[in-house]
Amino acid sequence: MNNAIEKELSTSGVLILKLNRPEVLNAMNRDLIVGLLEHINKTSDDDDVRAIIITGNGRGFCAGADLVDGGWPNEDNLSAGQSAGKNMETAFNPLVKAITQSNKPVVTAINGIAAGGGVGLALSGDIVIAAESAKFKLVFGPNLGIISDVGSSWFVPNLIGRARANGMGLLGDDISSQQAKDWGLIWDTAADEELLAKSIEIAERLANGPIDGLKAIVKAHDNALSVSLNEQLDYERDTQEVLLDKKEFKEGVSAFVGKRKPNFRDLS
Repeated sequence: MNNAIEKELSTSGVLILKLNRPEVLNAMNRDLIVGLLEHINKTSDDDDVRAIIITGNGRGFCAGADLVDGGWPNEDNLSAGQSAGKNMETAFNPLVKAITQSNKPVVTAINGIAAGGGVGLALSGDIVIAAESAKFKLVFGPNLGIISDVGSSWFVPNLIGRARANGMGLLGDDISSQQAKDWGLIWDTAADEELLAKSIEIAERLANGPIDGLKAIVKAHDNALSVSLNEQLDYERDTQEVLLDKKEFKEGVSAFVGKRKPNFRDLS
């Protein structure tokens, strides 16, 4: 039985997934990565789940890859690099893709240190909230002589620019949650004792919304990072052609005209 992930589904449709290796600051071993990936994948066809929260148990969010006891089999006697490449291809990278491409809104609640690959995992959420005591630390380069991974080499420069990304990556300094917010690395901060409650509040707002449309917004923003304005205008046109024919849009218009709150949960 995989105990590396704890899950709890509320009656409002918010699924809380907790990384559960607090004794090692939730370092990512095989059980944790595979377990989280399986849970995320199962939500795609689960109508009871309308939003997801990923957070950690204990005093850390995720300390990165477990370099001591990762639990990854190496039957082929691969080198360290070859083995890492295989594990990234089959587990780490699919996890980042599963989170970022999930059809449910994802909130990551950073309850403590996010270091190494834990930074990538933290930033993979659609909305990122960090406890006041949380810190972000890219240790790959200064400590190990390797590049940032688990998506962090994409997330960080796209969120805060090349200069700050280079500073984080080359120096490996702690970045406080407030500094991360000021830079635009995350959405917001919360007092440590209020982090989960605030995350649930936001996740419930998302769960009550038109989740297909909300996820389309995230995809549009991601698309905009790699195309020209003209190409993005075409993307907007093509996407709106689809979304305006959906039940969610019709309910939103009906609620606006009727001066009532829209109900996106029970669409006939």
